[in-house]
Parts: sequence; structure tokens; C-alpha cells
Amino acid sequence: MKVTRRTLLGGIAAAATAPIMMPRFALAAEDTIKVGILHSLSGTMAISETTLKDVMLMLIAEQNAKGGVLGKKLEPVVVDPASNWPLFAEKARELISQDHCAVVFGCWTSVSRKSVLPVFKELDNILFYPVQYEGQESERNVFYTGAAPNQQAIPAVDYLMSADGGSVKRWVLEGTDYVYPRTTNKILEAYLKSKGVPAEDIMINYTPFSFSDWQTEVSKIKAFGSAGKKTAVVSTINGDANVPFYKELGNQGIKAEDIPVVAFSVGEEELAGLDTKPLVGHLAAWNYFESIKTPENTTFIDAWHKFTGNPKRVTNDPMEAHYIGFNMWVKAVEKAGTTKADAVIDALPGIKTPNLTGGVSEMLPNHHISKPVYIGEIREDGQFDVVWQTKGLVPGQPWSPYLPESKDLVSDWVTLKCGNYDTVKKVCLGTKA
Repeated sequence: MKVTRRTLLGGIAAAATAPIMMPRFALAAEDTIKVGILHSLSGTMAISETTLKDVMLMLIAEQNAKGGVLGKKLEPVVVDPASNWPLFAEKARELISQDHCAVVFGCWTSVSRKSVLPVFKELDNILFYPVQYEGQESERNVFYTGAAPNQQAIPAVDYLMSADGGSVKRWVLEGTDYVYPRTTNKILEAYLKSKGVPAEDIMINYTPFSFSDWQTEVSKIKAFGSAGKKTAVVSTINGDANVPFYKELGNQGIKAEDIPVVAFSVGEEELAGLDTKPLVGHLAAWNYFESIKTPENTTFIDAWHKFTGNPKRVTNDPMEAHYIGFNMWVKAVEKAGTTKADAVIDALPGIKTPNLTGGVSEMLPNHHISKPVYIGEIREDGQFDVVWQTKGLVPGQPWSPYLPESKDLVSDWVTLKCGNYDTVKKVCLGTKA
């Protein structure tokens, strides 16, 4: 199934991008503004990241149809870091130093983001990062348009604890073995304990990227859930390992009414092509779902189908994050009157742009954005029914108040000009702007 899925994605991506792909250095640098696209088009993360490359090409094409930015056309420069974390840093350096990109949109996993951070800092460039992450970070050169833990993980647990979510008492924190799941689960474990959940009612497990032999692991989940207390799985499994994981849940007859799974990395793209019948009722926590009915979302979906030439191509949360981030970057460049990184970085906080769910997101001084939070139930068609949402937009909070090492930290790149300011010691613990 993995091979078939990737082959399908690769074929779709090639068809979608062929009309506007161009050779690198096709135009003189002074005639265009180059935009870097740093997403895996091969390897374990291609299942999720290929679509993000495609949506960036669509957004750039749309902006060029409006006249570009500052009177210049935008030129996409696409590279493939191939789900190879050190290669992300190499490709980022190439985009900035060799291709002279004014900005880069990219990365999915936190390990890939961590890999490129020193490059963007050293070369003073801008990265827009569109995926939910573990927090505990705020960098001057990075703008985080995906969810922080308080915009996804914490609300998901709150929902499951509530009567509407099933009054869950036992918790399985199941993740892929890298920084995002481990840090997110560290925060969630502390949060659950602060809510009175005993240690024996929390089970934590990690498996490698591309893990496929789920029979034993799912059996452990089933056994843990048979203790007479309502049990749920909080999944930070990433990439193509989700395909055999959900298949094994179905094989072992684990239904949502028995042990619900709430996922943070499974959306419409990951469900496309799967037999979703055994997964109906399982959950995902995101800040956007394709099924949300707003004029903005309808317009976006129609444009996506027209661009790809495929009415079956789905949309998802990280695509919306790129939509928001790209539009914020365009506004900031126009406000600054230049694409130079320092000026654009200073212009971005306070920039507002409509999201696709009917609200207006704002870039905050901590380089995170305000977002609504939704819990969706998987439907047979691979879409989601929204069963819960926040009353308004939630401001992104990079530093967790539930961990002792970060409870006193704030990020403010406008007034304090610091990403990790200690409010008790009154000192910046990192590099100042």
C-alpha cells in the first residue's frame, strides 16, 4: 500500500506542477523574486509533503497572475530533501546562498526544522514552517504558522476528558521516535498529571519512522484499554507509518467507541486511498478541515482542483498554514517595500490575513499565529465531521506552562526582542534580535 500510495502521489504531483515548473536560473535574479520550497518529494514524508510543494506552486502562480510582488514576478525554486534530515540543511543553504531565495517555505517534521535552524540564523533568511509542532522554541528567522501544543494537543486532551469526548481516564501516548512526539508527550504527560491522572493510567510508546509491524504494539494498546476505564490513544505517529497503524486497528477490531484515537498528523491527504470504514469515528485535531463550509474555503478548494486538474485532490491543515503564511509574507514585503530579511521580519508581527475557516489570523510578536481549533471525526469518505471547536481564535504559545524549564518563559521579538525571556529573572536566555 505504501508503494502504491507514493506512486500515486508522485504521478499527481508531476501532473499538477508541469505547467509552471521552470529550470533553475531560468530568469535573471534581478527580474524575479525567488521563493524557496523545501519539502520532501521522496522518502517516508513524501506522503504528506508533496502536496505542500504543490500548493506553494499554486499560491505563487496566483500571486503572479495578480502582478507579482513589488512589480516583480515570483519564481519558485523547488528542491527535494528526500526525508533526509541532514539534507534539509544542505538544501536550505543551497536555496539561500546559491539560488538567492528571499524566503523559504518548508519542512514538516521537527527534526527537519531543527536541522535547518542554524542555516537560517547564520545566513539571515526567513523560514515559514506550516506544521503543528512541539513548541519549546521561538526563533527570530522562523515564522510558525502550524499549531503550537496549546492550539492542538492540549485542546484535544481537554475534549476527550469532557463528557462530550467520552470522559477518558486512561491514556496511550503513541508516537514516532523523534523530537516532536517526545516533547509533545512530555508536555501532555505533565498536563495529564496536573489534572489528577495517575502515572499508571498513562502509557507512552515510540516506534521508528516507516514502522510497519504494528500487531504487537496495537495488542498492547488493546490490553491497556481493557482495565475497565475509558481509554484513548493520542497519536503523534508521523508519515507513512500511519497507513499500517490504522489498518492494524481495523484488523484487531478496535473501534472508536471502544478506544478512540485522536491524531495530530493524520488529515485528509493521509486518509486518501485508505479503506476508512474501520476508522469511522476516530478523531483528528487540527485548525482546518476541508469539510468546513465557508466562502473562503470553497474558493480555495475550487482553485486547488482547477490548478491540479483533479477534482479528487483533497486539501488539509498544513496547506491552509502555507496559504496564511504566504499571504502574510506578501503583505509584509509590500509593507516593508523590500524583500530584505531584516525589514520583512520586522514588518511581519501584526500582519493579519483571512484564514479559510472564516476568521482572521494575526502574526504575533512571538512569531506564531492565532488559530481556531477543531476536533473532527473520520467519515467513510475520508473527510471529517467537526464535533468540537474553540469559541474563537487561540494565540500560539511556544513555551509550555506545564514544564518547569519553560513555565516562566515568554517570546517577544517586538518589544523584548527575545525568543526566550525569563519573566522571573528578567533576562533573555538566548540570542537577542
